[in-house]
Amino acid sequence: MATLSSTEWSLASRPEGMPKPANFGKKTVEIAAPKDGEIQVKNEWMSVDPYMRGRMYDRESYVPPFQIGETMQGGAVGRVTASAHPDYKEGDLVSSMMGWRTAWVGKPEAAMVQKLPDVGLPESAFLGVAGMPGLTAYAGLLRVAELKEGDVVFVSGAAGAVGSTVVQIAKNKGCTVIGSAGGPDKCAFVKSLGADHVIDYKKAGGFAGLVKALKEASPKGIDVYFDNVGGDHLTAAIEVARPMARMALCGMIAQYNETGTPVGPHNIIMAVGKQLKLQGFIVSTHADMQPAFFADMAKWIPSGKMKFEQTVMEGIDKAPEAFMGLFTGANTGKMLVKLT
Repeated sequence: MATLSSTEWSLASRPEGMPKPANFGKKTVEIAAPKDGEIQVKNEWMSVDPYMRGRMYDRESYVPPFQIGETMQGGAVGRVTASAHPDYKEGDLVSSMMGWRTAWVGKPEAAMVQKLPDVGLPESAFLGVAGMPGLTAYAGLLRVAELKEGDVVFVSGAAGAVGSTVVQIAKNKGCTVIGSAGGPDKCAFVKSLGADHVIDYKKAGGFAGLVKALKEASPKGIDVYFDNVGGDHLTAAIEVARPMARMALCGMIAQYNETGTPVGPHNIIMAVGKQLKLQGFIVSTHADMQPAFFADMAKWIPSGKMKFEQTVMEGIDKAPEAFMGLFTGANTGKMLVKLT
């Protein structure tokens, strides 16, 4: 069993505000043949996701921070190139948390390896609509936000990997959907997914404009808000929420690179009088929903009820650029790096 050469990215320094190329360091290492209980994998795709920005701070969170000089982690899909593990064979398609590198060797349990099912999807989909972002949308909407048929659903970041999936799940469940996205191209994409109303937040111009647009789209208010953005979007959602509305707080990308005082809901007191439910969540807590998630996706995607868009950058050298692009709106749908 031959060794492999792997190109890998580490955190060279902790970003202040928006990450910069100088915050990343590249190295090449040799990947040995697997020892007993290990597998050797050549990655074909890797994911960049907004949550990774939080791991660049040296602070406690639901996942440990990236360490300076150590290869970073993230979602990846690849093929087993050699195996000394009874449950894996050469050629198996697997997902792992061993992204930011072109190859790796180790024990499957430590790398959070999952053997991927053959459900007729392209390999890259297991990092997007059929992967962690898709399950995030599924669990957040159906379990955390307790979606019901007939709900009016507001989704921020609706052109992103998670948001675009939320839009379609809500439509498949018989709901009215209002999506927010930035610019005419992304708004047209969200509309093509079936959203009933789309708000261009760049035109709306902040809290007051978002409230006005939401009231025009749904004069009686919203029942569910799926939050990917925070800031003015969350504040506007609280403002127009109906009594007993439910809000799934998935991410707040408006604050990820904030170095000053973050913009937060000045009207949070309305959550009391309206008896709102605001619940943050982490997708790993809802891993038990994965079988139902795969079953629904296997029906929805072939039938055309679940479309997906990908923004792909080519080559491991593009990984930092792809990641930084998440914070400037460079992606429509899932941002991915193709490694082979």
